Amino acid sequence: MAGIGKLKRKWEQTTLRKALARSPERRQSYGTTSGIPVERVYTPDAVRADYIRDLSFPGQYPFTRGVQPTMYRGRPWTMRQYAGYATAEESNQRYKYLLEQGQTGISVAFDLPTQLGYDSDHELAVGEVGRAGVVISSLEDMETLFDGIPLDEISTSMTINAPAAILLAMYIAVAKRQGVELCRLKGTIQNDILKEYVARGTYIYPPGPSMRLITDTFRYCRDNLPLWNTISISGYHIREAGSTAVQEVAFTLAHAIAYVQAATDVGLDVDDLAPRVSFFFGAHNDLFEEAAKFRAARRMWARTMKERFGAQDPRSWMMRFHTQTAGCTLTAQQPESNVVRVTLQALAAVLGGTQSLHTNSRDEALSLPTEDSVRIALRTQQIIAHESGVADTVDPLAGSYFVEYLTDEIETRAQEYIDKIDGMGGALAAIESGYIQREIQESAYGWQRAVDHKEQIVVGVNEFTVSETAPLRLLKVDPAVRERQTARLLALRQRRDNRRVESLLQELEQAALAQSQDSGTGTCTESGRRDQNLLPVILECVESYATLGEICGMLRSVFGEYKPTVAL
Repeated sequence: MAGIGKLKRKWEQTTLRKALARSPERRQSYGTTSGIPVERVYTPDAVRADYIRDLSFPGQYPFTRGVQPTMYRGRPWTMRQYAGYATAEESNQRYKYLLEQGQTGISVAFDLPTQLGYDSDHELAVGEVGRAGVVISSLEDMETLFDGIPLDEISTSMTINAPAAILLAMYIAVAKRQGVELCRLKGTIQNDILKEYVARGTYIYPPGPSMRLITDTFRYCRDNLPLWNTISISGYHIREAGSTAVQEVAFTLAHAIAYVQAATDVGLDVDDLAPRVSFFFGAHNDLFEEAAKFRAARRMWARTMKERFGAQDPRSWMMRFHTQTAGCTLTAQQPESNVVRVTLQALAAVLGGTQSLHTNSRDEALSLPTEDSVRIALRTQQIIAHESGVADTVDPLAGSYFVEYLTDEIETRAQEYIDKIDGMGGALAAIESGYIQREIQESAYGWQRAVDHKEQIVVGVNEFTVSETAPLRLLKVDPAVRERQTARLLALRQRRDNRRVESLLQELEQAALAQSQDSGTGTCTESGRRDQNLLPVILECVESYATLGEICGMLRSVFGEYKPTVAL
C-alpha cells in the first residue's frame, strides 16, 4: 500500500493540481450526514478491514455481506407496504388491493388512540380516530381487519409498542378463529418501548412494567409462536426524530442490548430469544452512507451476540431487519420529487441487504397516500427487484474503497456511543438521564440549521423552488369515523358477557400485581399461569371482547403512567 500512497501524492501534485487550477471544487470540504469526512478519492490504503475477520462470505459470521448465502438470488426481499387508515373495513380493502398488486406481506399502521391504549370513545381520542392508521378497539375490529386474509399464508408486521401484547393477543385470537395453528403464524410486533421514551412518545407505562410486558411476550412466544418475531427494535423512529446514521445504529443497538439483558435476567436462554429478534431501520438519501450503515450494523450485532452474550446458535448472530424509506425527507413542495428520493432510499436499503422494505408514497408529506401513490411506491420496489440488476449479485458494493471505509468508520463511531452508554449503566440509565434524547435533539437542530443556512440543499424547499398549488387528489379520512366506531363499541358492550369481562379484568389486575415466583423456568402456556405471565390472561380478556382501552386502563391502574423527568 505504501506504493499507492506515493503514487497518490504524485497524482495530487500533478494531475489534480492542474485540474483545481482550472476549476475549483464546489465546496472546501465534504461529509456524510453523520459528519464523517468524505475525501476526494479513496484508495486501498483507506480500508482497514481484514476480509476474513471483518467481511467473510454472505451467510457467514460476521454477516457483513448479508445474512443469507444467496440473498436476493434466492428470493427477493419481502415487499411490505405499511398501511392502515380509518376503519378496519377500509384498511382490509387496502390490504387486499396491495396483495393483488404483488405485495408479499402486510404491515399494519394503527391510529394514535390505539397506539396509546385508548378506545375511540375516550375523550383523548377526539380528532385522532382513524387518522394516522386503522382504529382497533376490540377483537371484533381485528376480525374485520383480517377478514378473508389467511393468516397461515402471509406474514404480518404490526407497528405497535406499549399495547403490543394486547394487539398480539387479538391477532392470535383471529388466527384461532380461522383454525390456524399458532406454530404457523409468521410476523412481527414492534414491541420496542425504549425508543418511545427517546424519540416517539407513544409510551404508556413506566420502564419497569413495560419491560415486564416485553419479556412476558418473549416467553409466551417462545412456547407458543416459534416463528413469530417478538420484537422489532427500531432505529427508524430515532432517525425520524433527527439522529444521524451513526446515532441510529448506536442507540438502536444499545436498546437491543438492554432487551437481551432483560430477557436473560428472567431466565430466557439467549439462543431461544435472539433468532426471533428483528430490527427496523430508516433509509435516507446519502446512498453510500446508508448502504454502509446496514453493513456495519449487521457486523456489530453479530459480534455483540457472540462475544458479549455468548450466543452459540449462528441464527442468534444474524441481524434481520426491515427498512422504510425516510418520511422526514419527503417534501410537501413538488411532491413528485419524492418519487426520486424514495427510489434512492430503496436502492440503498437493497444494496445494504434488507430483508423487507416499505417504500413511502409521494404524497405522504401532505396526507395519507392515495391508492395511485401506493401503487407507484410498490412498483418502485418491483422495478429495483426485477429490472435494475442490483439484486443479481450479493453485496455488490463490497470492495469499494469508499464503502468499506464508511462501514468501518460507522462501526467505530457507533461503538464509541455504545461504550459511553455502557459506562452510564446501560440504555435505561442513559434514557433516564436524558443523554440519548439530548444527542438526538442536538443532531436535529444541526440539520435544521444547515437547511436554514443553505449549507444543506433540499430541492424544492430552500433551492430550485417553484410556485405551485396543492394537489387536488388527497386521501381524507371521514370525520364521522369516530361516531361509527363509538356506536360499534356501544353495541359490542351491550351484547358481550359483561360479567365475564369484568371477572377477567380483575384477574388481569391480580396477575399484574403479582410478582413472578418462577420467572426463570415457569411455563407460559394458555392454560398455566403459575409464573404470572400476563399474556395468557390478556388473551382471555381479548377473547371475551374486553376492549383495548379497558385492558390498558386496568394495567394503568396497577402500573401507573410514565412521566418524563427530562425535557424532550
